[in-house]
Amino acid sequence: MKIKPAYLFQLTLLIFFISLSGCASVQKLKVNSQRTAPSEQDRQAIRAMAGNYKVTFDFTETVSFVQGYEKKKPYVTGATEIVRVIENKPGFISLQHILLVGDTHQFPIKHWRQDWIYEPESIHEFVGFNSWKKRDLKQQERQGKWAQVVYQVDDSPRYAGLAAWQHDNGISQWASEVNMRPLPRRDMTKRDDYDAILAVNRHAVTPNGWVHEQDNSKLILRSQTATLLAREIGINTYVRDDQIAFSVADDYWHLTKDYWQAVRDKWSEVETNNAYFSLTIQGEPTALYMPMLEYAGYVKDGKMGLAEAINKAHQTIDQYTTNQPLRPSQNISLSGQY
Repeated sequence: MKIKPAYLFQLTLLIFFISLSGCASVQKLKVNSQRTAPSEQDRQAIRAMAGNYKVTFDFTETVSFVQGYEKKKPYVTGATEIVRVIENKPGFISLQHILLVGDTHQFPIKHWRQDWIYEPESIHEFVGFNSWKKRDLKQQERQGKWAQVVYQVDDSPRYAGLAAWQHDNGISQWASEVNMRPLPRRDMTKRDDYDAILAVNRHAVTPNGWVHEQDNSKLILRSQTATLLAREIGINTYVRDDQIAFSVADDYWHLTKDYWQAVRDKWSEVETNNAYFSLTIQGEPTALYMPMLEYAGYVKDGKMGLAEAINKAHQTIDQYTTNQPLRPSQNISLSGQY
């Protein structure tokens, strides 16, 4: 049976997303209009994450905290990833990740995005069950610090962290405060025994690329007090590879960047207008991200006009977002150590 291209496109996306670790992308932050100037050393460290990479995703559960729970087998997989600087201002840098899938014929897929904002006045924090809540930051909280804001493949929010870059002993690294984030896709598509991750994220520039280290606590959010299920360590290693044929990724971005700019603008509108908002979809939001990626594909292939694709994308976002609380997770106590 001959598979239709449109179906093959969806199938390729779905299989890949299920198999890949869910790393990736929260919200457009309100930027501090009276911030101090960031150091060029900070900016160079952030921009150093751009490039062409072979990536290894490696996650291992280390401790079980619930009677009868057995630690899962380590999860290790790889990918080819292109990272591009799509916006570069003194206090704002945006890095877009694009995956290359396939052996003989490589296929580009828009992946996660990380925005870096210097001394933001507020962030939207993930509070569980596909919901986000605005957190205002005092001057002493944000002074000298960068927020890393991570977005999903469809530019919907994921999580945000705040910290200062450090450059001691010739190593540039950034370690976030503890923050909550959604399940990674590697677990979202297969598990229902926990609801969120409480994480510390560390980014460090290495001689041949960079590394993203994670200290993850897997939480159950089904009562007024969170329960710790297990701890996990994660290491995403990005090794620069100048032999990667990256032009297909750059071509994809060139043809779809205006569409994705409009998508980002729509999500910024949602975040700006709502101190609290949720997705109406619980669990893996396939119904949200699949159409958004398909519209981009239609624009790339000349099968849909830009204006029509943007209109459909905006309608999709409106369909699956709400400012009404869907679950009481934003009131769950996270006091104490996890």
